[in-house]
Amino acid sequence: MKKLLFAFLFLSITNTLSAQSKTHVDLIITGGTVVTMDAARHIYNDGAVAIRGDSIVAVGTHNDIASRYDAARTIDAHDEIVMPGLVNGHAHAAMSLFRGLADDVSLNDWLQKYIFPAEARNVMPDFVTWGTRLGVLEMLRGGTTTYADMYYFEDEVARATKEAGMRGVLGETIIDFPAPDNKSVPQMLAYTENYIKHWQGDPLITPAIAPHSIYTCSTKTLQEAAALAHKYHAPILIHLAEAPFEGEQSRAKYGLSPTAYLENIGVLGPDITAAHCVWVDPGDMKLLASRGVGCVHNPSSNMKLASGASPIVDLIAAGVPVGLGTDGAASNNDLDMFEEMDLAAKLQKLARMDPRALPAEQVVAMATINGARALHMEKQIGSLEAAKKADVILIRTDAPHATPMYNVYSQLVYALKASDADTVIIGGKIVMQHRQMLTLDQPQILAKAREYAKKIAASLAAPAK
Repeated sequence: MKKLLFAFLFLSITNTLSAQSKTHVDLIITGGTVVTMDAARHIYNDGAVAIRGDSIVAVGTHNDIASRYDAARTIDAHDEIVMPGLVNGHAHAAMSLFRGLADDVSLNDWLQKYIFPAEARNVMPDFVTWGTRLGVLEMLRGGTTTYADMYYFEDEVARATKEAGMRGVLGETIIDFPAPDNKSVPQMLAYTENYIKHWQGDPLITPAIAPHSIYTCSTKTLQEAAALAHKYHAPILIHLAEAPFEGEQSRAKYGLSPTAYLENIGVLGPDITAAHCVWVDPGDMKLLASRGVGCVHNPSSNMKLASGASPIVDLIAAGVPVGLGTDGAASNNDLDMFEEMDLAAKLQKLARMDPRALPAEQVVAMATINGARALHMEKQIGSLEAAKKADVILIRTDAPHATPMYNVYSQLVYALKASDADTVIIGGKIVMQHRQMLTLDQPQILAKAREYAKKIAASLAAPAK
């Protein structure tokens, strides 16, 4: 009896000391297949992630994390993939309200005949707020935790993004004709400077400057935009080499490709994230790599507008950090990063007639860690590693289309869907759990979107003033 009592006391004391020796964290996600996307591509089949505040403390096996940490809250991730949040490297969130407005036309006609007129008649602060809420809602429900945006009234975009608890690199558009928010380039630059000063240092919002393109901005405008970005160490977002007409105009006007032109005027540099990069030759790729420019591939938008198939395999081989983006829902017509992963892999295989051209693992990297590199944010996000921001998503794997699973990367790219995203955590805060949004009012947002659709249709039916 004394031996039993001694053993019981010894076990109690041991358990107490063990509990006291553990490090306390705020949240532990445990039991799932943890896909880290770190440099070694560690995968833990019965893994766990420990989070304190807005950052990751540790990643490892369930037993390892359980032995070293205890938490105020635990999420059971059995039958789920636990992975870094997806990075949508190029979007126009507010343009979700133009979804399906003008389909089956070329990029130039889409812009000049439909989008620019629709924006002139409809884009105001409230439009941008509700359009951004709609876009952010769709992205969060699809497992995207960070996105890059280019639009007008970007201060409204930032407010709506932050209220949703989402991370954003958000660029105010600079363009050489009157825009919905500012009517001249000096006004645009002044607005953007105030916008950058207001949001710099925010934990979720990275303010950026977004000269639209070389075909809508003069040399002077591009250089002034770059100078403002350099003054505040802010990122630059730009459309580059998207469609054949852009290259034709650039060579006719400057005798240079769009990429070489930006280099020639002193704009190309490591603060740039260039969307599309479809029509780039080996010399352009060398320039992009040497200047540290990030490129973002938008396969569905490029396919739908017949802009071309970006030479992603060659860009990656040249050393260019290549991410993945959706573009705006007005041109592709959704913000679904799972669809973009699937299309990115298949488009390269088809274009190169090689099924090995862009493997699934590489595509998942484009949507996570390499997407973070393209945005120059790889030290903060893109992989599950200690000291990085706790941007984590849980993807269910128990649906018929997700069963069985032999290779987790193949499953993510070719089988799983945006609707399989179950839980989304950004900066350690749960913004969606078991498909329930915790930061946004979905019914209200959808009702507003339907209201705006009626207003937009009526505005386009009316004669131009």
